Formats: sequence, C-alpha cells, structure tokens
Amino acid sequence: MSEIIMYTSSHCPYCKQAEALFDRKGVKGIRKINIDGDAALRDEMMSKTQRRTVPQIYIGDTHVGGFDDLAKLDRAGGLDPLLNAN
Repeated sequence: MSEIIMYTSSHCPYCKQAEALFDRKGVKGIRKINIDGDAALRDEMMSKTQRRTVPQIYIGDTHVGGFDDLAKLDRAGGLDPLLNAN
C-alpha cells in the first residue's frame, strides 16, 4: 500500500472525515503532520501544495488535495488504484 501523508490540524472536521474514509478503505498508518502552532510546518505545506487549508493529502508522490478532492477521487474510482500502487 502506498504511503499516505496528511497535513492536519487538531480541530479540523475535514481531517477527521479524511481519516474516516481511509479507515473505511482499510488504510492503517497515516503519517500525520500536525501544523498547529508550527509556522515552519505550515509554510512547508503551503510551499509544497500551494494551498493554505488542511487537510492536504499525499498518497505516494501524488498530491491529492483536501478532503473534497479525496472524496471526489474515491467516487470516480481513482482512490483504490492510487492506494494500491507501489
């Protein structure tokens, strides 16, 4: 299974929804990078993704985007192949 990295915040409902979707897919071991109170991590996230909001999700080397992007990818049938790519 591909590595999943998620930039997150402690009180983000969309982060929790993304985690729940991954859980339903049987994904274990999401590497969460909490940007709360860490300007350097927030800057890193914004530099990599060109976005300011969390979550920002990577599956392998692919930047998926936020929760809405993740859910859309799943509905289109593209999430499972990405999760299972190596």
